[in-house]
Amino acid sequence: MKDTIKGLQINYEDCGKGNLVLILHGWGSNITLHKNMIELLSAKYHVVAPDMPGFGESEEPKEPWCVDDYVDFILEFLKKFEFKNLSVLGHSFGGRVIIKMCSRDLPFEIEKVILVDSAGVMPQKSTSQKLKQTSYKMTKKILQSSAVSKLFPDALENLRRKNGSADYNAASPIMRQTLVKVVNEDLCGLMPNVKAPTLLIWGKNDDATPLSDGQKMEKLMPEAALVAFDNAGHYSFLEQQVLFNRVLASFMNL
Repeated sequence: MKDTIKGLQINYEDCGKGNLVLILHGWGSNITLHKNMIELLSAKYHVVAPDMPGFGESEEPKEPWCVDDYVDFILEFLKKFEFKNLSVLGHSFGGRVIIKMCSRDLPFEIEKVILVDSAGVMPQKSTSQKLKQTSYKMTKKILQSSAVSKLFPDALENLRRKNGSADYNAASPIMRQTLVKVVNEDLCGLMPNVKAPTLLIWGKNDDATPLSDGQKMEKLMPEAALVAFDNAGHYSFLEQQVLFNRVLASFMNL
């Protein structure tokens, strides 16, 4: 389905009947990867799942967004539906948005939270990583000078590609700036505000948001329980789909 939310054309799934469940995808992803869980949950629940701005078939923001901008978007999106309470499920970046949303004064109650390989914990940089980052910033500053940029017009972009993550290099200029804003926000201080019963699902081999992030969330969130899957990484819901479905169905009383 399509609709205009906050001036942007947004693609979303809307299916099933019952209490509302909101599903939020991860960075660089879209709702098509969540087809399995949408089908599973819609047997009992009213499930809505948007392609967030900048992803899938939704229009990207007009300017770089931070996590709070995505929370504002989700709250505006939810005005389309009539409900007093809902459950929320977020993978990776979607989990980051949910954590921030749980710290807002909301006009509805969040009944249950499911976070899958969620982002939100700021990774600790090693000494070598800090040195590499400092070197990158210094080189970037030099290459941005007018004299150097005229002589070597492609040098800055080559530097970005060499040092940027896959997500960063694949993004448009606006979404690159958005990514920088998003990943540089540590949400650990907000995690105690996630007070609803919370299921944390993690892949033990996750190298994007490591299992230690999930363990930290379990300690910080009052009603959280962590389930970790063997032989699964950052997309545990796909890599261990049968096991994921069983765990999710049990938590959601399917």
